[in-house]
Amino acid sequence: MSLLEHIDGPEDLKNLSEQELQVLAQEVREHIIDTVGEIGGHFGANLGTCELAVALHSLLESPRDKILWDVGHQAYPHKILTGRRDALSTIRQYGGLAPFCSIAESPHDIMGAGHASTSIGYGVGIKEGMRHMGRVDASAQGSETVPGTLQAENEHARDGKVVAVIGDGAMTGGVAFEAISQAGGLGTPLVVVLNDNGMSIAPNVGSLSRYFNRVRLNPKLWHARAGVEGGLTRLPGGIGSAFERLGPQLKESIKAFWAPGLWWEELDWAYMGVIDGHDVRALREALREALAAERPVVVHIATVKGKGFAPAEDGGLEGMEKWHAAKPNSIVDGIPAGPAPSPASNGRAANGSAKAKAPQYTQVFGEALVKECERDERVVGITAAMNSGTGLSILQKAMPERYFDVGIAEQQAILFAAGLALEGVKPVAAIYSTFLQRAYDQIVHDVCLQKLNVVFALDRAGLVGDDGPTHHGVFDIPYLRCLPNIVLMAPRDEAMLVHMLRTALTYDDGPIALRYPRGEGTGVALPGEPRAIAIGTGEILIDPHPPGARETAGGVAAKGRGRVALIGYGSGVGKALEAAEELKDHEIAVTVADARFAKPIDAGLMAQLAAEHDLLVTVEEGVLQGGFGSAVWETLNETGATPRILRVGLPDRYVTHGKPALLHEEVGFTGKRIAERVAAAILDRGHTARQAGSATIGA
Repeated sequence: MSLLEHIDGPEDLKNLSEQELQVLAQEVREHIIDTVGEIGGHFGANLGTCELAVALHSLLESPRDKILWDVGHQAYPHKILTGRRDALSTIRQYGGLAPFCSIAESPHDIMGAGHASTSIGYGVGIKEGMRHMGRVDASAQGSETVPGTLQAENEHARDGKVVAVIGDGAMTGGVAFEAISQAGGLGTPLVVVLNDNGMSIAPNVGSLSRYFNRVRLNPKLWHARAGVEGGLTRLPGGIGSAFERLGPQLKESIKAFWAPGLWWEELDWAYMGVIDGHDVRALREALREALAAERPVVVHIATVKGKGFAPAEDGGLEGMEKWHAAKPNSIVDGIPAGPAPSPASNGRAANGSAKAKAPQYTQVFGEALVKECERDERVVGITAAMNSGTGLSILQKAMPERYFDVGIAEQQAILFAAGLALEGVKPVAAIYSTFLQRAYDQIVHDVCLQKLNVVFALDRAGLVGDDGPTHHGVFDIPYLRCLPNIVLMAPRDEAMLVHMLRTALTYDDGPIALRYPRGEGTGVALPGEPRAIAIGTGEILIDPHPPGARETAGGVAAKGRGRVALIGYGSGVGKALEAAEELKDHEIAVTVADARFAKPIDAGLMAQLAAEHDLLVTVEEGVLQGGFGSAVWETLNETGATPRILRVGLPDRYVTHGKPALLHEEVGFTGKRIAERVAAAILDRGHTARQAGSATIGA
């Protein structure tokens, strides 16, 4: 029986030797390779944190001690060690383990954030919260110590330790730097593990390196030091005076040795590193000293992304990127599986020819952007560390001089775009809907207020699937629609996406945003030459009674079943078309329209549909509050029209993770469920409401 089979919680690590802990870390790694290789999920980063998770849980008393995993995509080893070993095969699946840490899933998951760069900020708040509540507890119980003294601080602090694990990539996020500055100013006793998997491990210098670590953690030295040189002159045993005599060259060389930690030291953090992140003994030694220091300490470790899996470990940056996440059934017996069957063998068209697979929206966008850059020299693309995820890797390869990656710094991405726009550039900021939330002030203040020509391309709009509530792009319609000067649009298919990108880049009257979903398009042919769409115009796709035939039309309308207009926005158009097909069985006359724009709304089209139909149904893949349906109602209400409106969208709650089809079924965002609601509204209330002349919203 393996060691891992005996691990049901962190307490089971406490009696293991360091040699056994090293073996356990490898068993955790093998469990991840076998399981994630079969079901899919985040992969490379988790293989790099096996020893770290083992070292942390062997030293700390979770959940009394708090371990914070930035993003959480590197926390699979943590989940395995905290009672979820046998459930790992359900991760990211509907009803299974959450893709990131989840406070509802386990008391060992301290924070549920799925966006990067937040762990240090959480950590500062948690540790200062411990100290504050410790003083509150002491005050309630009575205390003989003098408030405000170091003795009182220590005695009144709750006893838990706090460790924040953050990757070198997440350190590009501005909120991480803000938290570091605050912790240094407060002297918060917090340990940050900087998991650096973007560099090789430099050889240790031996005893001198260990000595410098002790120096950095010696309170008598760091309290007295006013800068690095001051610290060097205070080294014991005559070494400090030697530095004074030997002059600036030697001092500069010693400072260069310290260089990885100089920035931290200047912000009143102690720096330890670089530690081999795959050596459990070295990790435990460093963490033990850092935890005992009772001050802000960063432990800089170097790990290999994809450790233990040769294609990732030996594949350089390309291998690391390829194996950041593993697809289902991509690994068999510890090695990559063979190539997947070609699309031609998976399905056939009616005539027996190979069934073509529709391109991904992301791919269509990336290729269209390259063509727009070729057409207009002013166009550039901006990503926030998601080049492949947004399709900008296509631009990066084709025209690297027109491509910018600002790192995990969405705020800077938008500020950068604003600066470019001020100089006449046409910047396209391609950012996931959920990540653009992080740059909201810059959108409001730096782009919309100044009416700058910035294009926002919001990938992953709607329910994205396995990554769950932290990544669902469901709030962008309301959070952007309320802003002055901005135009909002959404394509119903990949061809319309190409047209809308051209529209956005030929628009010169302020910012414009287009949202589109994750995954495959509908399979329509892409346009040879994109065309600009008139701003604020929709179109009717299905009209059961064309102009000239409405007055004399018989059939279903004459039977009193009512007339319904389904108005879709973006991916909602496809659901509206599906619902229209379902409603044929109910003998209800159905018009289907594509709004195309959520701001400005096509007021003329909405008024026409309201006048000619008994019920308007708006369909959007976003939250209803303040969304597209609300925009339709507001537009009609301002003109004095009060039609019955049934709004279809996403519920007022965070939707779980799982395949989009399962999530759509759960929330009722399917053609069948929409048709059922429409039929019920028409059959139950339509005829009576028409006779009485009543009009309500939310049928």
